[in-house]
Amino acid sequence: MSEAQGSQGKGLGQYLMAHIRDFGLLFALIAIMVFFQIVTDGTLMRPVNITNLFLQNSYIIIMALGMLIVIVGGHIDLSVGSVMGFIGALAAVMIVQWEMPVSLTIAVCLVFGTIIGAAQGYWVAYWKIPSFIVTLAGMLVFRGASLWLLEGQSVGPFPRSFQALSTGFIPDVFGIDRPNGTALAVGLIAALAIVYMGLRKRAQNKAYGIEDEPSGLFWGRNIIIVGAMLFVFYKLSTFRGLPNVLVTMGILTIIYAFITERTTIGRRVYALGGNEKAAKLSGIPTERLTFLTFVNMGFLAAMAGLIFAARLNTATPKAGFAVELDVIAAVFIGGASMSGGVGKIVGAVVGAFIMGVLNNGMSIMGIGIDYQQVIKGLVLLAAVIFDVYNKQKQG
Repeated sequence: MSEAQGSQGKGLGQYLMAHIRDFGLLFALIAIMVFFQIVTDGTLMRPVNITNLFLQNSYIIIMALGMLIVIVGGHIDLSVGSVMGFIGALAAVMIVQWEMPVSLTIAVCLVFGTIIGAAQGYWVAYWKIPSFIVTLAGMLVFRGASLWLLEGQSVGPFPRSFQALSTGFIPDVFGIDRPNGTALAVGLIAALAIVYMGLRKRAQNKAYGIEDEPSGLFWGRNIIIVGAMLFVFYKLSTFRGLPNVLVTMGILTIIYAFITERTTIGRRVYALGGNEKAAKLSGIPTERLTFLTFVNMGFLAAMAGLIFAARLNTATPKAGFAVELDVIAAVFIGGASMSGGVGKIVGAVVGAFIMGVLNNGMSIMGIGIDYQQVIKGLVLLAAVIFDVYNKQKQG
């Protein structure tokens, strides 16, 4: 081996070790999907099942976006499942019992969720009450409020216009239907956008003299991601096209990734979670920032509640029970740190998909819910141990 090749190999190895959290997450998702694709005799990757994966995990992913910001800021929200269930119950009462318009109901529910987030954020940010205590109280309050609002019974069904929030699909603007031309076009545009943004970032890093990932690793990673994305969108195009919730998740993921990575407020949230005292001394309004993270979480929990109720076509007193555990697990599996200041939006989304594929694959295999809970718990524990090990190694 030449000296240049040895240096390149060493540089590649060092880069992989420095970014083992990001690459390990991607490889873990691929490995899990390949495993279940084999053991389920190809059922996992059937178009109808891929569509169901998005529909079943949409509300988890949406709340994981907000939970990541809360956890990065050094806090936690245990109330999201109860808030989600309460908002679904409120929507059911407004639409089914009070016969209010769907559009007005959605607007009122989103505002109500935002107010709930603001109320909890106020006590955490300005009264310095630990978020664990405040949101634990919120979990109990809104669980009871759901029971009271629904009077212990299920309320439904919803009109089709409301169901479309979750079970609707984007019509094919090209009129091809199968394969769905819109799904193919969106998949191709998304794939090209990923490659373009990656090349643009490499060019910027080079201009500023910032060390970037080796070119072979860059292209290998992008080929895998783009190939997987085109495969999924092709599969969707052969069924019913793009689900409405997939478009919603995609837009939200882009917006929150931009906010956390490219804006001042995003950088301040990371500074807040990294060291709150230092952030405050540097002029960052830490109280207001903490308050806003919970306001945002309440809004997203309300949105998730509407989508979950629309998917079930009914509101039940038990809706949202223990959902907060799946949301928190998705964020930690996605690479967020328990101590705050570390985590990425894309990681939270991938973590949610890992949980979703595990749930779906084990259900197809006929594994009981008892064993499913054990396996998911072990996966979460492994992710946290990995985080702690990395910190100790870097320290």
